[in-house]
Amino acid sequence: MVLKTLSSKNAAALDKDLMSIGAFSLDQLMELAGLSVSQAVYKLHPPSKGNRVLIACGPGNNGGDGLVAGRHLWHYGYQPTIYYPKQSKNDLYQRLAKQLKDLNIPFTDDFQSAIKSTDHIVDAIFGFSFEGEVREPFPSVIEALKTTSLPVTSVDAPSSWNIEDGPPSSGPGKDFQPTALVSLTAPKPLVKWFKGRHFVGGRFVTPQIAAKYDIDVPQYVGVDEVVEMEVEGRKL
Repeated sequence: MVLKTLSSKNAAALDKDLMSIGAFSLDQLMELAGLSVSQAVYKLHPPSKGNRVLIACGPGNNGGDGLVAGRHLWHYGYQPTIYYPKQSKNDLYQRLAKQLKDLNIPFTDDFQSAIKSTDHIVDAIFGFSFEGEVREPFPSVIEALKTTSLPVTSVDAPSSWNIEDGPPSSGPGKDFQPTALVSLTAPKPLVKWFKGRHFVGGRFVTPQIAAKYDIDVPQYVGVDEVVEMEVEGRKL
């Protein structure tokens, strides 16, 4: 099944509808998004394959999703490490960070060293609202994500990609192809350029909102919060 995509503008409007007519709070949506990411990581790379996970978090909602995923991964038996160089002073993000620190999950400022002692990387730096240039300290981080031989799972978008137009023609994100992508709510147009394993996590979209934005809600199985989609006509 190939799902319809959701533009950046409509993704922002849909989120607003979820928090107004849908009666969700930002906390709830971030919790569900992070849970979806954690389940995708578990399917891709169970702890038996190596339980060290490095989570690179940006300053916005995408980074918040990464913080939530880290908490769930710890409870699954992983050993997360958090790279969160631009920590938000917003109360929600402060609470998410404290929840991790209460589990003694380490935070690091040295991504280049941390990448040498991990088994899997979660790219939660930039999401569907990203535009413009990649600013410090993230260019070298994205370059490392591009060149590493380790598996990388990106949250909603490979960081630095344009939501509508895919990978940049130059800069640190040029030729960056993560191992996996977790599209939240619905796939974005950039999936046209994506070649890895693709998951969708949106088990909170109501039929009313799905109809309004003309998006497909995939069939989730059992208690799963994610479903793997076909890429180029086949399931990888």
